[in-house]
Amino acid sequence: MDEKQRIEQLRRELHEHNHRYYVENQPSISDYDFDQLMHELQELEARHPEMADPNSPTQRVGSDLQTEFRQVVHKYPMLSLANTYSEQDVRDWYDSVSRGLAGEPFEVCCEMKYDGLSISLTYVDGRLTQAVTRGDGVQGDDVTQNVRTIQSIPLETLLRPLPIGRGVDTPSVDSTNQQGNYAPPSREGMGVGLPPHEFEIRGEILMPWKSFERLNAEREAAEEPLFANPRNAASGTLKSLDSRVVASRQLDAYLYYLLGDELPADGHYENLEAARQWGFKISEGMKKVHTVDEVMDFINYWDQERKNLPVATDGIVLKVNSLRQQRALGFTAKSPRWAIAYKFKAERACTELLEVTYQVGRTGAVTPVANMAPVQLAGTTVRRATLNNEDFIRSFDLHIGDHVYVEKGGEIIPKIVGVDIDRRPIIAQPVQFIKRCPECGTPLIRYEDEAVWYCPNDTGCPPQIKGRIEHFIARKAMNIDSLGPETVDEYYRRGLIHNVADLYDIEVQQINGDGSRTKSAQRIVNGIQKSKEVPFERVVFALGIRFVGETSARLLARHFKSMDALMNAGLEELQEVEGIGEVMAKSIISYFHNEQNRQIVERLRGYGLQFALSTEQTAAQSDKLAGLSIVISGVFQHHSRDEYKLLIEQNGGKNVGSISGKTSFILAGDNMGPSKFEKAQKLGVKIVNEDKFLQMIE
Repeated sequence: MDEKQRIEQLRRELHEHNHRYYVENQPSISDYDFDQLMHELQELEARHPEMADPNSPTQRVGSDLQTEFRQVVHKYPMLSLANTYSEQDVRDWYDSVSRGLAGEPFEVCCEMKYDGLSISLTYVDGRLTQAVTRGDGVQGDDVTQNVRTIQSIPLETLLRPLPIGRGVDTPSVDSTNQQGNYAPPSREGMGVGLPPHEFEIRGEILMPWKSFERLNAEREAAEEPLFANPRNAASGTLKSLDSRVVASRQLDAYLYYLLGDELPADGHYENLEAARQWGFKISEGMKKVHTVDEVMDFINYWDQERKNLPVATDGIVLKVNSLRQQRALGFTAKSPRWAIAYKFKAERACTELLEVTYQVGRTGAVTPVANMAPVQLAGTTVRRATLNNEDFIRSFDLHIGDHVYVEKGGEIIPKIVGVDIDRRPIIAQPVQFIKRCPECGTPLIRYEDEAVWYCPNDTGCPPQIKGRIEHFIARKAMNIDSLGPETVDEYYRRGLIHNVADLYDIEVQQINGDGSRTKSAQRIVNGIQKSKEVPFERVVFALGIRFVGETSARLLARHFKSMDALMNAGLEELQEVEGIGEVMAKSIISYFHNEQNRQIVERLRGYGLQFALSTEQTAAQSDKLAGLSIVISGVFQHHSRDEYKLLIEQNGGKNVGSISGKTSFILAGDNMGPSKFEKAQKLGVKIVNEDKFLQMIE
């Protein structure tokens, strides 16, 4: 594979991993592995500028925005930190800070990097008024009601604010032990400043290890998908539409940054100590140091000690302590120059491989799973690890009885990273990948250029059937929120449903049990009936055609305008749609050529689902923006960013994520990022405000 092919492969992989991390809350690789892939792509793109693409993962900032919540623009942007796994990079950063401050002495505040969901809390007159997630850094989701259920976040500060805050005494604490190594500081003798009239404090929402293990045990008993790690469990919990669910899962929070116009002190460390007195949970491990060697002592101490913490951590954050010096150092386009995150290398353990089992997913993909002797790793007991595919197994020459090395990079899903060949039993047998589906017995197939084996029996294999039904009812598909995976499983076992069309035959009396669940049964039936109003593009997505995602379904629906046109489209016609390649086109044709699938589609038509674009949608389509690549930036008055993206697509334009020489224009709202403005001027890209844009499309 040459470097250009590797660039395309890396882009596909990283897009998929971003989707799993930010949208599905189910990452499949560690932070370390993701960062390594991203760094590799950055290096390859630098060597091949002719391969520049505004949609490359290197040009994106991850976002966890969800449409169910109101979006709020951050008063101060929430930028991500530059990160490294190298101690030399930390020393280089320290030297760059020294140069940036022209040799002026500076202090560094060392903190734990907690692995949770970033949150911004606003307090006015000592009362919590708003809680907003990081989102895309410019705006986030308003999750105030859910945050109010977290016991460690004060609804009111312990001290009353005054119009002008008072300074906080600088602590005088000896934070080294007799051997001169790092030791957690004492809190005695700390001064305190009163809270300002209004301030913002940022931190991390976390799920403690105990709560995480209890939650996953409950989900495993209910045969529900397990959360990959506490970070994803915390994220999924905080984004729940039911605050009672949030309250029941016992989330925690650590706060690490104070912002406002009237802060108690110039020192970041001192401000957090003041916030501790106001009632906020601040890390006990925070320490202020004066040399790079003290920074390294802190890192080395917590690399071991963090294993005893009740919550997940994945590194250390280093910040220049003085806010004045922070302002002097400033920012790059993506991160502050005055801070850096050092990430811990993955923890490793050795254990015995007992057996290999196989799981079948919604698309029929068969994933091997290593079942191992229990071993403690990164705060949890590990018994299983994914083996990815047959090629992965062969690369390690795995045998049953092998002693394998297991890692949880970034506290994520365990994976096997090596084998101790010297400890292999003489009678050990090599792992042989299965040839038939473990669920239905169908011979497996492997597509050209793919590493995964599939069960092709998509209409008769139980995990695939249930998986397709779960996909069909999902929020971004038919949005039947009265149903869940456990209900789907129950109805399938009872013989009530065998495919998605059977949902529309369900009657209240069938699911009312002993008569005590009439209201819930009626709600389920009502939810199923209401899904008939879901627009055509989401119906296409809901069918679960292999390789057809949400965006592809929308493009197909707007191009073909009806299910009949899509069903009868040929290979060349499908590939005329932007973003639809040969593999996806063949998958669409295969889906509709399957007689059972066509019968299901015809039943759905008969039940009244939307099988064509509405008159309003068709009327709204035009080619006024055909051939134009448009970047959206800023905050808008008349429509949301998502609505503008929809308008661009409806009028034949293409949404792109970053500015390049190929960008046609920037649709700019208020607070457009200065770096984008500078780049637009440098490249001569036109800037269009929203009023002019709306005139363009009339």
